[in-house]
Amino acid sequence: MTQDELKLQVAQAAIDYVVADTIIGVGTGSTANFFIDELAKIKGKIKGTVASSEATAQRLKGHGIPVFDLNSVDEISVYIDGADEADAGLNLIKGGGGALTREKIVLAVAKKFVCIADESKKVKVLGKFPLPIEVIPMARSYVAREVVKRFGGEPVLRDGFTTDNGNVILDIHGLQITDPVAMENELNSIVGVVTNGLFAARNADVFLCGTHQGVQTLTAK
Repeated sequence: MTQDELKLQVAQAAIDYVVADTIIGVGTGSTANFFIDELAKIKGKIKGTVASSEATAQRLKGHGIPVFDLNSVDEISVYIDGADEADAGLNLIKGGGGALTREKIVLAVAKKFVCIADESKKVKVLGKFPLPIEVIPMARSYVAREVVKRFGGEPVLRDGFTTDNGNVILDIHGLQITDPVAMENELNSIVGVVTNGLFAARNADVFLCGTHQGVQTLTAK
């Protein structure tokens, strides 16, 4: 199976977690796009969605799926999104698509988080995938110095990229993240950081992992 076929497999499996007559949160990225295309087939069963990025909102609207502003929503039944890495505790690195801040905000309102990804995203220790940090532009150099001082690694500015919030992304290469909750919290304490791509303080409840033998349903160990 190709990687796209594995992504489609988990996107189809995620439909079982969609709660009828509710508003659901939808993530950003290639796997989330497969899910949106599947969701379009049952769009009449839900009240609508909250999107984690402008790109996701456009794709949802293109399918005729209602998209609500989060400020008008009190509750989201489930948030469905991909990941760049996932460890055995279902701690994640996200943000390869640059939507990490809005993803975290939508997730904060959701009752349940279903992560969908193929088996290549499973790792023993997070950090091989560069950790994204969304940063206020004027703080870019300061934040990079603080990250190196506290954690090591190599911060690289994501060239030519601006988030939906008007900020920049620093991708931190060369990390081995053995305590993702502590690192997530400390990174967020650096002045100028909007948020970082560790989803550990609030991690996934379920990981639907696409494999060549079918979809594995994993919960945190």
